[in-house]
Amino acid sequence: MSAGVSGSGALRAINQVFPEHIPDATDGQLLDWYAVPDGDRPWVRFNFVSSLDGAATYEGRAGGLGDVVDQHVFTLLRRQADVILVGAGTVRAEGYAGPLLSEEDLAWRAGRGLPAHPAIAVVSGSLDLDPAGGFFAQAPVRPVLLTSARAGAARRQALSEVADVIDVGTGSAEPARIVEALAGRGWHSIHSEGGPVLFGAFQAAGLVDELCLTLSPVLAGGTGKRIADGGPEQTLQGMELVHILESAGMLLLRYKAARPGS
Repeated sequence: MSAGVSGSGALRAINQVFPEHIPDATDGQLLDWYAVPDGDRPWVRFNFVSSLDGAATYEGRAGGLGDVVDQHVFTLLRRQADVILVGAGTVRAEGYAGPLLSEEDLAWRAGRGLPAHPAIAVVSGSLDLDPAGGFFAQAPVRPVLLTSARAGAARRQALSEVADVIDVGTGSAEPARIVEALAGRGWHSIHSEGGPVLFGAFQAAGLVDELCLTLSPVLAGGTGKRIADGGPEQTLQGMELVHILESAGMLLLRYKAARPGS
């Protein structure tokens, strides 16, 4: 089956253009190209879509920038994950209610001895989430909430009824402790879908192993956020280009963190 579909729903090719030209990639090839490296240590992957002029959202949502090709690859990344990590702001903006994988994705995981659905972990220092909302009511697995010691006792108690609440910091949720908590549950392939504040925090902590970035062939204008919001200080982290995929002008880029000696 062809890996991509067009905005009208018809199948559309995704072509690898780097490191070599491979037209009309299959899902099997895409899964191989996006495979997480083997190893005992956790691997933290972030996935974002951006307009050509750097906007990370359109009308408040990242989904407005992608199309079905981007969404198709997006779901293949979720297939492989042990845990889907997301900030509370992204949950509020994008919904996240119900299963996050299709029946085909679930069958693929079952055929490889993986849990039927990846774990879902939400970072929220203040626990500003509605325990009666659709995210919790329709969750395919019991969510994990990663918070800080400053979260209010009443919110902690209410959310503990519908999720596992774990402290991973004193004043805020700390990336190193987030990774430690997830790895402690046996979740080493960490697939994060943002948002920008979470990505910025992981950048500052030096804990971004990989970035999968879709460049949508649109100009968004306005004052939309970038994919990272890390505060006023800037630091440069080297990244190595792994591959470039293309479909009707949309570019899907995969970068890995440059390590010493690479």
